[in-house]
Amino acid sequence: MRIAISWLREYVDVPVEPDALERALVGMGLEVEEIVDLRTTVTGPLVLGRVLSAELLTGFKKPIRYCQVDVGEAEPRGIVCGAPNVAEGETVVVALPGAVLPGDFAIAARKTYGKVSDGMICSVRELGLGDDHAGIMVIPPSERLHPGDDARPVVGLDDIVVELEITPDRGYCHSARGIARELSHAFGVPLRDPARIDAPGATEPSPYPITVDDPVGCDRFAVRMVRGIDPAAQAPQWMKQRLSVAGIRSISLAVDITNYVMLELGQPMHAFDPNRLAGPLLVRRARAGERLTTLDGVDRELDGEDMVICDTGLDNPLAPGAGLPVSLAAVMGGENSEMQPDSVDVLFEAAHWDPVMVSRTARRHRLLSEAAKRWERGVDPQLPLVALQRAVTLMTEFGGGRPEPGVLDLDHVVAPRPIVMPSSLPGRVAGIAYPEQRVAQLLQEVGCAVSPGQPAEPGPAAVPALVVTPPTWRPDLLQPADLVEEVVRLDGYNKIESVLPAAPAGNGLTPTQRRRRTVGRALAEAGFVEALSYPFVAAGALDALGLPDDDSRRAAVRLANPLSDEEPLLRTTLLPPLLGTVRRNLGRGQRDVALFELGTVFLRRPDQPAAPAMGVDGRPSESDLAATEAAIPHQPWHVAAVLVGDVERAGWWGAGRTASWADAIEAARTTVDAAGARVTVRAAQRAPWHPGRCAEFVLAGQAGEPETVVGYAGELHPAVCEAFELPRGSAAMELDLDALPLPGIVAAPDFSTYPPALIDVAVVVDATTPAAAVQDALVTGAGPLLETVRLFDVYSSEQLGEGRKSLAYKLTFRAPDRTLTGDEAVAARDAAVAEAARRVGAVLRGA
Repeated sequence: MRIAISWLREYVDVPVEPDALERALVGMGLEVEEIVDLRTTVTGPLVLGRVLSAELLTGFKKPIRYCQVDVGEAEPRGIVCGAPNVAEGETVVVALPGAVLPGDFAIAARKTYGKVSDGMICSVRELGLGDDHAGIMVIPPSERLHPGDDARPVVGLDDIVVELEITPDRGYCHSARGIARELSHAFGVPLRDPARIDAPGATEPSPYPITVDDPVGCDRFAVRMVRGIDPAAQAPQWMKQRLSVAGIRSISLAVDITNYVMLELGQPMHAFDPNRLAGPLLVRRARAGERLTTLDGVDRELDGEDMVICDTGLDNPLAPGAGLPVSLAAVMGGENSEMQPDSVDVLFEAAHWDPVMVSRTARRHRLLSEAAKRWERGVDPQLPLVALQRAVTLMTEFGGGRPEPGVLDLDHVVAPRPIVMPSSLPGRVAGIAYPEQRVAQLLQEVGCAVSPGQPAEPGPAAVPALVVTPPTWRPDLLQPADLVEEVVRLDGYNKIESVLPAAPAGNGLTPTQRRRRTVGRALAEAGFVEALSYPFVAAGALDALGLPDDDSRRAAVRLANPLSDEEPLLRTTLLPPLLGTVRRNLGRGQRDVALFELGTVFLRRPDQPAAPAMGVDGRPSESDLAATEAAIPHQPWHVAAVLVGDVERAGWWGAGRTASWADAIEAARTTVDAAGARVTVRAAQRAPWHPGRCAEFVLAGQAGEPETVVGYAGELHPAVCEAFELPRGSAAMELDLDALPLPGIVAAPDFSTYPPALIDVAVVVDATTPAAAVQDALVTGAGPLLETVRLFDVYSSEQLGEGRKSLAYKLTFRAPDRTLTGDEAVAARDAAVAEAARRVGAVLRGA
C-alpha cells in the first residue's frame, strides 16, 4: 500500500518527518517497506508547459512529434516527444536542461530524430510518481496554472510517500482510513474519520431491480444511480495524483472515483453503465460451463464456486432465466457492462462478499486484483452505503449529473460475535500489570465495545471478565488471544522487558532419546551423513524393492489427503526414500555416498480396524477416540544406512577400497554396539538384499522366549540397484531400533596398567558356520582374562578341504592385577579353542 502523507494528514494530525513516521508505523506493527521524500527525487528546473504545436515527424518506426512548448519564457522550446497522447493545447510537465529525474537521469539539450530537443515532456513513471508509462502526464486545465510555474506542488513532488507491507490480518490498513486510524493510536491524536458522513438508507423504489440468490457469498449488496453525467469530464488532478502514487492508472471519471473510494475507505466498488444492461441484475453462483470476458480482455471459464452478477435480460442457454454474467463478483467486471467514453449514466455498486470465496476465485482465475486483495483480507460490512454516498458526491461534483433518490441495500450481515476475556489475561501473557480500566480503554481505542462480564469461575478469587464486541472493520478479532495482542500492541511492545524464562527442572533425555542420539553420533563418527526424508512413498517403490506379494511391508497405510498423489503411502521401511536421496546425490556428481537415517516406519497390523469418520461440529465421543486410537498403526523407530562408491579412496598412499556388503554389516554392528545390545549375525535371505550376501541380526530370547530378528544388512539385489539407478554392489542395512533392549546402568570400565599378551589363533570350521558363532565360543572359553577379540582373516583352499574355511582371530589377554605369564596366556587360548571345538567343531589350524 503506497500513500502520500498529505492525504493522511487530512484525517489525522501527524508529523511529516520520515523518521518519526517510520517509528510510529513500526510500533503499530506495520512493516514499512520504504518512505520516499519526493521533494528530493527531482532536482533542477521542473515546470508546467503548454503545447503550442505538435508536428508529426515522418520516416521513423513509431510516431514521433516535434513540439513547440510554452514554458513561460520569451520563446517556446522545441522538444521531441514519442508519447501517443501529446497534443496541441495540453498542459504538461517539462523537465528543462539541468534537471535530474529519479534514477539519476540528467536532462540536457540534445539532437535526436533530426531535431534538437531542448528538454523533456515527462510521464508519471519518469517523475517517480507511479508505474504508468503509457503516455505523458497531462494536467487538467485550470485558471490557476500558467506555463513556467513550478510543477512540483501541482504533481505532488512536494510530498512524502510511504509504502507499507500489510499483513493478512490487518486488511483495514489497505486504505487511507485504516492507516490514519493506526497513526491516531501511535501519536495519541484524534481521527477525523472519512466514513463519518450522512448516508441515506434503503428506499422504495430502488434505483435498479436486483436480486441476491446467495446471501452467504454476498451478505450485503447496495447500489445508487447518477444520471446525466458529462462523458468528457475527467478526474481532478489531485485524485489522479493519489491514484498514481498507489500504482493505479487513471481510466475514466467513474472508474477513477470507484478506485479512489477504495483507497480512501477500503471499500472496493464497481461502476456499471445501466444503459448497457438489458434487464434486472441477479447475484448468484456461476453455473458449470458459463464463460465471461473480463475487463482485461480474457475469456474465462467460470467455476461453480464463483460468484457472478448477471444480467437477466440476456438469454443464457446453460441457465434459463438466470441471465448472463456481466461481472466476476468482487474480482473484476465484464466487458459487456463497463463504462464507455459516451456513457451518460452510472450505476455504482458497493457490496460485501465472502472472503474465502473471493480468495479462491482470484487464485483460480489468477486475477489478484486490488479489489480481491482487500476482500480476502476482510472489508468493513458497514461501508457500502457510506462508499456509495462518497462516490455519488464526487461524481456530481466533477462530472455533473443528478443522483436519483433511490437507494438499494440488501443487508444480511451478521453482527460480530462478543468475546469474553478475563481482564487479567493481557497481563499474564505479556508479564506486565495492565489494570482492568487500561485494558478496556485500549480495546475501546481499537473500536471495540467493552462491558463488564461474569467471571468464568465465581468465588473469592474470581478474576473479573470483560465482554468485548469487535468493530465491524476488524474481522481478525475472533478470540481472547487476538484481544491480548491488541492491548499489548497499543500499549507498546517496547514496554515488554526481555527476560529469559526460568527453565523448569527435568529429567533430561529419556533412555530411548539418549539411545537414538548415541546411535546417530556413532554412525556419524563412522563416516556416514544423516539424511532426513519425507515418510511418504509411492506404491511402485515397494515393487522396486522386489518385495514378495505376501511381504508384510506391502501392507502400507494410504493417506486420505497426501501431499502428493504420486506418494500416497506411509513408508514401512526407511530404504525407499533413502535410496532416492542417494540417487539424487549421484545425479549431482557425488561418486562416494554414505548416508544414514533415523526415523519412524508405519506398520499396519493385518486385523487393524479402519478409523471412524468424525465430524467437526463437536468433540468426538470416547468410543470414537478409542476406535481412532486402535486404528493408529505401529510406529517403531528404525535406523538405515546406504553405501555407494569408495569407503577408502585411492591415492599415492595406495589402492582404495569400494564399499561392499561387509561395510553394511559393520555399520549394523556399530549401531548395535552403540545401542548397548548383543546380537548374533548369520546368513539370511530377504528382499531387497542379494540372496547370497545378506546377513540377519538376531537377538536371543530371554527365559525361554524365542529369538527376534532385529534387522538385515548386506549387498542390494542387482535388480533393486537398477530400479533405483544405483551402481551394482551398493550396500545397505536397516535395523529395528525399538526391538533392541534398552541398556541398563553401564559401569565404568576398569583399566589395567599391566602389559597385554597378544596371541593369534586360526581355526578351521565348516564353510556354513557363522564367524560370529565362532567368536562367541572363543569369548566364552577364554574367560575373564580375554580383553578383545577381532577377526582379521578368512581363508579357504583345497588344502583345507571342500566346504571348509579358516578363521583367524587376534586375541588380547590382560590381567587387572599382575603381568600374565606365557603359560597363563596359552592356557586361556587353549580353553577358548576347546570351547569353539565343542560348540561348532572348530579345529586349531596346523594342529
